[in-house]
Amino acid sequence: MPFTFHTHSGQFCRHASGDLESVVQTAISKRMIVLGLSEHIPRSRHQDLYPEESDMTTHDLHKVFGDYVAEARRLRDKYSDQIEILIGAETEYITSTTLEEVKHLQSKYSLDYLVGSLHHIDEMPLDFSQEKYEQLVDHFNGDRAAMFSRYFDQQLELLQVLQPTVIGHFDLVRIFHPQTLQDPLALAEVRERASRNIDYAISYGAIFEVNSRAWKKGLKDAYPQRDLLREILDKGGRITISDDSHGAGDVCLYYDRLLGYLQELDVHDLYYLSRVDGRVQALKMESATEHEFWSANGLT
Repeated sequence: MPFTFHTHSGQFCRHASGDLESVVQTAISKRMIVLGLSEHIPRSRHQDLYPEESDMTTHDLHKVFGDYVAEARRLRDKYSDQIEILIGAETEYITSTTLEEVKHLQSKYSLDYLVGSLHHIDEMPLDFSQEKYEQLVDHFNGDRAAMFSRYFDQQLELLQVLQPTVIGHFDLVRIFHPQTLQDPLALAEVRERASRNIDYAISYGAIFEVNSRAWKKGLKDAYPQRDLLREILDKGGRITISDDSHGAGDVCLYYDRLLGYLQELDVHDLYYLSRVDGRVQALKMESATEHEFWSANGLT
């Protein structure tokens, strides 16, 4: 069965490809029985548009998001006898008003869930490119530990205000950090912040995604890297899996490596979202890493 709750399409995201229906059709072909759709929450300041959005306005982004929800609902109904589709969104946190904007959109569109992700630090993009990442390092005067600490402080604010159902790529701040340099998470002042966030997310019942897209970026492990994933598991945190797909061709991207990663860390059970009695709930799939899904898709 396994699943993904973190997906994008070129129809509604300029740095993705293809249409949303192709993502759904591919998930069906891979024998998923639940699929979470999570296009990005629209940004509200012109300076936060990305280069590929240079011909757009923030009004356009909000219209695109409304169009996404409408199309997602159409696909949910059209394919309801083949797959369960949940309609969510991936968060942003850029300015002091962003989180309230997310809450408004969640209510306006009755979204099933949120993927709680942080893509900016101090209003500067984190994961857009290596160049932008290094500009962030410069913003902190080369103090990477301070940058990582600020990331986890802002992440905590996001968790406290939104309490997202799914925690997106928990340690995204590592994305372009050179592996030849000391890992800031090896420092107590940084690790304590990450641990604090893990504790808080567990306290309200969040699910941590194990996100396979990290391998596309050249990281050793999926997000979160094994030091943090072990801590999450040791503390009784609940995990799910996501491909963070950016088009139909990315559905189940690196799930073969993901299965090996889970087995290496002795993970057997996963959690997934499903609508039960009219309410989206987190359900436990026991022995998920032994599910026939993996062999049926040639991922073992």
